Amino acid sequence: MDQDLFEKGLEMRKQVLGAEYVEKNLAAADDFTRPFQEAMTAWCWGFGWGDDVIDPKTRSMMNLAMIGALGKMHEWEVHCRGAINNGVSKEEIQAIIHVIGIYCGVPQSLECFRAARKVLEEKGLA
Repeated sequence: MDQDLFEKGLEMRKQVLGAEYVEKNLAAADDFTRPFQEAMTAWCWGFGWGDDVIDPKTRSMMNLAMIGALGKMHEWEVHCRGAINNGVSKEEIQAIIHVIGIYCGVPQSLECFRAARKVLEEKGLA
């Protein structure tokens, strides 16, 4: 593993998702899951998020749309928190969910609204 890419990814991951969340996940990793956590941090966060071509807010909006389309609701909730950290507004989250509803169906948009409401309430933005 490229240590520089891992360090860059770790910094970006903490910036977006919060240091406490990231450190908790890394601390919970064991011999079975640690290699994946390290590779994902380097690849997704170091390589994928580590360039300056797309700003973090736009990346977060893209992630919400893609993860919502996949129906991966735990990850969608995590990235919804990250999106808010990156400056995505309640109205922008709503608009993203509308697009998810159009392209992925009403049931999926309802799942996203449920997750978004939970996150928005936690953040005092509901």
